[in-house]
Amino acid sequence: MASKRQAWFCTTGLPSDVVVDVGDMTFHLHKFPLMAKSKKLHEMITEHERNQVTQRVETEQEENDEEIQEEKKPETETEFAYVTLPEFPGGSETFETAAKFCYAVKIELSSLNVARLRCAGEVLEMTEQYCEDNLISATERFLSQTVFRSLKQSIKTLKSCEDLLPLAESLGIVQRCIDCIVSKASSSDPSLFGWPVNEASTSVSSRRNTTAITATVHGGDRWFDELVHLTPPFFKRLILAIKARDLNPEIIENCLVSYAKTHIPGVNRTARRSSSSSIPSEIEQKDLLETIVSNLPEQTSLTTTTSSSSSTVALFFGMLRAANILNTSDACRSILEKKIGLQLEQATLDDLLIPSYSYLKETLYDVDCVQRILSHFLHNVEHVSTADVIEDENNGEEDNHNRSVTLMLVGKLVDGYLSEIASDSNLKPDKFLELAFALPEPARLYDDGLYRSVDVYLKAHPWLTESDREKICGVMDWRKLTLEACTHAAQNERLPLRAVVQVLFFEQLQLRQAIAGTLMSVEIGPSGTHRSPDVVQVQQDESVVGNEVEHAVRQNQVLRLDMDSMRTRVNHLERECSTMRKAIANIDKVDPGSTGGWRDSLSRKFGCKFKTQVCDSHESTVVEARKGRTHRHHKQH
Repeated sequence: MASKRQAWFCTTGLPSDVVVDVGDMTFHLHKFPLMAKSKKLHEMITEHERNQVTQRVETEQEENDEEIQEEKKPETETEFAYVTLPEFPGGSETFETAAKFCYAVKIELSSLNVARLRCAGEVLEMTEQYCEDNLISATERFLSQTVFRSLKQSIKTLKSCEDLLPLAESLGIVQRCIDCIVSKASSSDPSLFGWPVNEASTSVSSRRNTTAITATVHGGDRWFDELVHLTPPFFKRLILAIKARDLNPEIIENCLVSYAKTHIPGVNRTARRSSSSSIPSEIEQKDLLETIVSNLPEQTSLTTTTSSSSSTVALFFGMLRAANILNTSDACRSILEKKIGLQLEQATLDDLLIPSYSYLKETLYDVDCVQRILSHFLHNVEHVSTADVIEDENNGEEDNHNRSVTLMLVGKLVDGYLSEIASDSNLKPDKFLELAFALPEPARLYDDGLYRSVDVYLKAHPWLTESDREKICGVMDWRKLTLEACTHAAQNERLPLRAVVQVLFFEQLQLRQAIAGTLMSVEIGPSGTHRSPDVVQVQQDESVVGNEVEHAVRQNQVLRLDMDSMRTRVNHLERECSTMRKAIANIDKVDPGSTGGWRDSLSRKFGCKFKTQVCDSHESTVVEARKGRTHRHHKQH
């Protein structure tokens, strides 16, 4: 058999006696093999021949001239039977395969062509009752024995049905494919997915008697990535069927997220859209996004699963940005904010920087949205904490540790976000304070990040009153600043006077604690009871012990000299702090004609000098000076 341009010929050596028109192709075939397999073609060819005979008889009656009849006789002997099959399922390519089947040529069935050939067999009436082992029985056998045993092939066959409606629907192919996909997806055996499983990427979560096994193939492709090729109507129908079977929420979420990042521009900012792929209209994108989001399953735990990853959270943020641009419903955006809040610890600072798309908002970034996300996160942490106490008291210590780590991760993330938005001149003090106070105290081990954001805010808002500046500084716990941050804050002229005094006081406390800790370690020293195993071993050698003791004595002498210097520094700070307390009490008596403010007044009265520094540049600290003194003492001894 061979194909020439738009005409298809059967090269069997016999002249063709049937012409079949299918779409843009004309097939020159033979009556006997077609009529032997297809009841429909048998009826159409027979009807055509009957019409030809009728027309010939009518022509003979009208024409009485025998010479004319003789001239026309050779023409009637070579006439063809013409058959037209409009809107044939699968077009000319599918009819070509069906014709080869009629000629007993071996055909290759696959998940891509079996649905088309099943529909072709239905149209051509190639049933088992008409001819044994016909096309319908062959395709049905391949569907049941091959396609419906593989998740991957079922998805491909379902995809091929999109151009075969409504016939594929009436034959039950669509529904059977959907039932097979749902059944295989609900199975916990990865081997049933039809792909080799990469053990390293198989995730098992067994908390609260829930087993979730996600099979992936080598190279990172997952079975639900095949679903992105379905049209929205088929995809919606499949998702509804999956939800009706109460399938693992993780599988549903992965399917929906994969489909969204493929069909909605902007969701996956790291991927490039192919120039050949069609972009749906904004209305279609809006409807599709709302459908996807409305079917997202709810998650009520902070357990780490394959869906709870930074990449998945980034996709949720992308969907949220798209929802803002497309102006979807409030319910759609609320669901996305809640989903992000459940796994906020996986987010990055870039994710949180959501631009304000509304002209009603003055700030550059959508601070209200981040506040709502943070509120969902804190509510979920509290809910899970209560549930764990009731459910499992044995794992309480481990759960508390995990929650503490999660809180600190989010605390660091929020402090970074505050530093970014603090430079926005339109950010109101109340909004800054509300977001800074939202986190509980355990979320921050140190307040250095919070101090940095406060400093940036005060620098970007120089017009704030003294009262507002004190409120802004009130978000910090000065006791949780490191010694380096305290040193910087003590010289920061943007801070109000009350804040500087508190910084000096707590810096003094830190120095006292450092001195006390150092003295304690010196007293325990080589004669204490807490000795390392190395020292115990060294004591067995008399000569080595002597050297060790001599070295320890030299170290003690250096430490004691260092402690004397630190005591002097502490006494100096105590006197300075006491003097500044008196200055605060008598602040109203400062010369009103002075133009330098309270810092100049304190400088003239007490000889204090305040230097200006930016937040991220620091001068040499006491620790560095202490290192220098220690080095000198080592050289002397």
